[in-house]
Amino acid sequence: MKYIEAEEGNTRFFIPVQDPSHPFPPASAPIFYNPRMELSRDATVVLVSLLSPSQYLDAMAASGIRGLRIASECRVPVTINDRDRGAFALIRRNAGLLGLPVEVLHSDANVLLSGRCFEAVDIDPFGSPAPFVDSGIRGAGRYLFVTATDTAPLCGAHKNAGIRRYFAQAMNNEYHAETALRILLGFLVREAVKYDRGIEPLFCFSREHFVRVHVRLSRGAKAADRTVARMGYVMQCHSCPFRSEETGLLPEPGFCPECGAGLTPVGPLWTGSLQDREILEKMEEAIPAFRLAKSAQLLRLVNTCRQEPDISFHYDYHVLSRHFRLSPPPMEGVIRSLVAGGYAAARAHYSGTALKTDAPLDVIREVLLAGRSGIDDQGI
Repeated sequence: MKYIEAEEGNTRFFIPVQDPSHPFPPASAPIFYNPRMELSRDATVVLVSLLSPSQYLDAMAASGIRGLRIASECRVPVTINDRDRGAFALIRRNAGLLGLPVEVLHSDANVLLSGRCFEAVDIDPFGSPAPFVDSGIRGAGRYLFVTATDTAPLCGAHKNAGIRRYFAQAMNNEYHAETALRILLGFLVREAVKYDRGIEPLFCFSREHFVRVHVRLSRGAKAADRTVARMGYVMQCHSCPFRSEETGLLPEPGFCPECGAGLTPVGPLWTGSLQDREILEKMEEAIPAFRLAKSAQLLRLVNTCRQEPDISFHYDYHVLSRHFRLSPPPMEGVIRSLVAGGYAAARAHYSGTALKTDAPLDVIREVLLAGRSGIDDQGI
C-alpha cells in the first residue's frame, strides 16, 4: 500500500494514495479518508477543546484523523477504534510518528461501546449511524457526537429508507436540510429516553453531503421527559407555502388556514433548539487561536448558526417570491423589517436563499410588498 503525507490543523499524518480519476476518490483507497470533511473535523476540534472531556472515543475512525487531531490539538485523553485491521495499523503508525499517547483499539464499535464508557463518544460511520446510536448512548458518559452521510433518507429523497432507519417521514422539499438534522436528533431522543436520558443539542449543522450533531446527555426520568416534550412535527401544506410547527407524539389532523388543503406531517422530529448559543459564542472567540485552513468558513458557520431562530423549518426566498408573484427585495431588508415587527427572522446556515422566521405568511407578504415598493419608488 502506498502512502502520502497530508495535513489538517497542526497535525500531519499519512493516508493511502487515492485515485483522482475515481468518481469518489476517497472510496478508491483501502482506508477511507475524505478531505471534504475537514470543516467538520475543525468544528469538533474547537468544540472538544472547550468541553475538555476526561476521555474522547473516535469509535469508527477509518484513517483516524479526527481522533488524532483531538489528541494533538486539544490535549485530551483519546481512544481511537476501528474494526478494519489495515485502519488499525495505520492509526497506530500515525500515532507513533506524532508521539501521541493515544489508545488504539481493533474492535467492533457496538461491542466496544457495550463494554466501556467514555465521557465523549464520536460516531462517524460511512452511511447511516442508526445501527450504532443505541450503543453510543449507553457508552457515552456526557457527550455524543454523530455524523450521518445518508442524507437521501433523512431528507426525504428515499422516503421508505428514512422510515426504516429513523422511523420518521421526511419530505423532499426546500427545507429538507433542516428536516434531516431534526429527524436525526429525534432518532437520538427515542434511543436515549428509553434509558431515562435526555439530550441537549450543543452545535448541530447541515452541509451538502452530511449532517453533524453534537449533544450533551443528561441522566434521569425528568431529563428524559423534558426531552420528549420537544418532539413534534412540521405540518406542511402541499398546495401553498404554509407550514407550522406542532409539538406532541401524534400529529393533529388539520387543514391549511391559507388555502384549505390538507396538511401532511413531517416527522416525528426534534422541535427544540439546535444550538447552545453560549457554546457557539465561545467557539467564535476560540477559532482564531487554532491553525485551521477553513477557519473563515467555520467562523461564518458558527456565527450564522448562533443567529438562527429556533424554528423547525424555513421559507425559500425565491419560492415565496414566485408564490406572491413579485420580484424579491434584498433579503437583509426583509429580515430587518420582520425583526422590527417583533418576529424572529434570520438566514439559515445551510442555504443562501433560506429565510427562517416565525412570522405568518400574510405578514411576510406585506413585508415583501413594502420592500418591493420601496425599491420601485427609487427606480431600481
